[in-house]
Amino acid sequence: MTRFTPAELEAARDRLVPDVVADGLSVLFCGINPGLMSAATGHHFARPGNRFWPVLHLSGFTPRLLKPSEQRELLSYGLGITNVVARATARADELDAEEYQEGGRQLALKVARLKPRWLAVVGVTAYRAAFDDRKARVGPQERVIGETRVWVLPNPSGLNAHWTAQTMAEEFARLRSAAVEGW
Repeated sequence: MTRFTPAELEAARDRLVPDVVADGLSVLFCGINPGLMSAATGHHFARPGNRFWPVLHLSGFTPRLLKPSEQRELLSYGLGITNVVARATARADELDAEEYQEGGRQLALKVARLKPRWLAVVGVTAYRAAFDDRKARVGPQERVIGETRVWVLPNPSGLNAHWTAQTMAEEFARLRSAAVEGW
């Protein structure tokens, strides 16, 4: 993995990381917003401590552990990645309520256009802020966007100590089962 200086990471602030999407995906995963490492590399969930890629594999979504640089392979499994807020920051707490709300509106338009079977938002706090749903919990949601069902997953950031990789993988696997069964 490329090592970046603090100045190189800071230069990535506010950059956009292109979505990995296609029409009719089984699951469109949605992060909060890109971190600086993701913006510097151009790859989603690129920070070494982020557990998204290992959990995706442990849960059975991918047959092997993918590297962030292999993110386009997700499309061959009917999976994609986007974000609630497009701009990169060092921490999610740098985003304000208006950015989350506008991100939720833009995400709903994207989902309506792409028509994935499931939208999986990774981070209950981001989901609550983007969709003004203060009571949301991890798991399937009542909300639908067109015909797309919504599932909230735990945030795979290494900072989310409430969830281990194993318990996260179990929740991801619940979504995988629902996606496979067409629930």
